[in-house]
Amino acid sequence: MDPAVFLIQCLNALQYGLLLFLVASGLTLIFGIMGIINLAHGSFYMIGAYMAFALGPWVDRTLGGGFFATVIVCVAAAALLGYLLEAAFFSYLYRRDHLQQVLMTYGLILVFEELRSILVGNDVHGVPMPAWLQGSISLGGLMTYPVYRLFISAVGLGVGLLLYLVITRTRLGMMVRAGASNREMIGSLGIDINRLYRMVFAAGVALAALAGTIAAPVSSVYPGMGHGVLIVCFVVVVIGGIGSIRGAFLAAMLVGVVETFGQVLFPAAAGVLVYVLMAGILLCKPEGLFKQG
Repeated sequence: MDPAVFLIQCLNALQYGLLLFLVASGLTLIFGIMGIINLAHGSFYMIGAYMAFALGPWVDRTLGGGFFATVIVCVAAAALLGYLLEAAFFSYLYRRDHLQQVLMTYGLILVFEELRSILVGNDVHGVPMPAWLQGSISLGGLMTYPVYRLFISAVGLGVGLLLYLVITRTRLGMMVRAGASNREMIGSLGIDINRLYRMVFAAGVALAALAGTIAAPVSSVYPGMGHGVLIVCFVVVVIGGIGSIRGAFLAAMLVGVVETFGQVLFPAAAGVLVYVLMAGILLCKPEGLFKQG
């Protein structure tokens, strides 16, 4: 493989892996820490992308803040949606069995898809990139790489570092980890565990929506775009270790490399290589790469 082509594929793997991490980190918070099997998590990725398409022009007209203002508005709206959904639906699922969780969250997928069809339609839409991120950098010879994809990677790295510091170095992170280990004990210490879980769920939804918002200019916006992301993100969560942010990051990087280079080197088997990776890791470490934290 040509060195320039290899470098491009490495950058593609990094960008794809970090985008997966943004979605999977929200899923590992909800699934690993709160114990909810949330099949609707991919829909939050889709909602973020559709909000970028629908709200972008309105934000430009009213706020005049451009792309960053759109991202902030979309993430804030998604966090509010997550907070309300947890209060209205998910708060009743903590002591229910997994079948009830699966049925309710699958029902939410159908609701979100129908609302998307009614409000926006079933066409494929594009979201324009900000003008200052539309260029490319030269990698030698005729090879170039889009600046916007580097921007996605930078956002993923920044959010990953911030999330890790919050979970491991702050009082809020300590309460989240304690609540995941013993819900009754932390409640007896005077901490409102219901409010805490509501905040965690809102953060998980916001992370998925952030991924959808920044991915929209390169992937376009289309019906059902969250389904494939959901499956791969569950793989990331299982490989990394349920509830582990570090594990989700490392697993997302591994999945990004395997899927990107698999499509280049072994296109006929690319669809199964990620699941082979998961099976191999679980055979050696059934609990995943890391424990919760």
